[in-house]
Amino acid sequence: MIPYSALEPWLVPITLTAGGFVLGLIAEKLILPLVLKAVKKIHFDSLSIMARSLRGMVFLWGFLVGLTGALSFAPLEPESTRFLGHVPMVLFLFSLTVLLARMSIGFFELHARRKEGDTSTISLFNLIIKLVVYGLGIMLILQSLGISITPVLTAMGVGGLAVALALQETLSNLFAGMQILAAKQIKPGDFVHLDTGEEGYVEDVTWRNTIIRAINNNMVIVPNSKLASAILTNFHQPQKEMLVYVPVGVHYDSDLTHVERVTLEVAREVQSTVEGAKREHEPRIRYNEFGGSSINFRTVLSAEEYYDSYKITHEFVKRLHRRYNEEGIVIPFHMRTLHIPDNPEITVRLKKDPVPE
Repeated sequence: MIPYSALEPWLVPITLTAGGFVLGLIAEKLILPLVLKAVKKIHFDSLSIMARSLRGMVFLWGFLVGLTGALSFAPLEPESTRFLGHVPMVLFLFSLTVLLARMSIGFFELHARRKEGDTSTISLFNLIIKLVVYGLGIMLILQSLGISITPVLTAMGVGGLAVALALQETLSNLFAGMQILAAKQIKPGDFVHLDTGEEGYVEDVTWRNTIIRAINNNMVIVPNSKLASAILTNFHQPQKEMLVYVPVGVHYDSDLTHVERVTLEVAREVQSTVEGAKREHEPRIRYNEFGGSSINFRTVLSAEEYYDSYKITHEFVKRLHRRYNEEGIVIPFHMRTLHIPDNPEITVRLKKDPVPE
């Protein structure tokens, strides 16, 4: 058992450390939730971001206050006290770095949500913000410890050149991702189609890849450098609404005025009842071709977004087929009619090759 005389000099430091621990715990578990609840009621986004960023920091700061006081009363050698005194300072500066990184990401996402209406987290921008803030924080910590950062920056410059040569492909993807987002070619939530055939909703743009969720819910991973050089169709820009073209063909003996009237009636019904169809759009048809076995035209409908076009086309084809059967409008099979002139000089000769023995 440790004698009381040995513990007596440490009672005040231990008490201060425990007091700081309890103070931080009370502030973290009791006071901070009340602050978050109050901020949430007033619907002030900036204050909400700052309050959420304090999670974990309040407890750490309370503990550091107690630890700093404990070190000033601890019966240690001056050199030990001076050395250990750097610990609370380093932890405090690091906590400020974490806090600044959280707040920067939060304000960036708030700006993106207000400007673009997009609530998805863009991992690439978050990574860049973290790298910049943590880099500045580490340099500040080194400077506070009396370590000159000039040699560090010089070494980083030389080492960065070597790393850049070794990681050309990785850096190419990183800068390609930055260029894609800066140019606003795509953003999370957009439906895109690549010239290589891949299509789907953009889930995220990371530092290396763009993640696309296909219609069948499979994930397509495309390197950013490939995406930046691809021929890409974005079906959500400049707007999500899109026209849906459905090709139809009718028999040459059909009354085209009657066909037009019936087709438009069905198209209006689909446009006004099918989920995902743009209600205010007025359908139209345009005859465009004398085909091999039919007179062809296109029916023009409208969808709220690309994926809705599948349902609209499905319902239109189904309802139009039923209505054509009721109206006696014929959709002919694909066929070809050969007209052979009645000319005695034209003969058909069948020549059979001799069967090899």
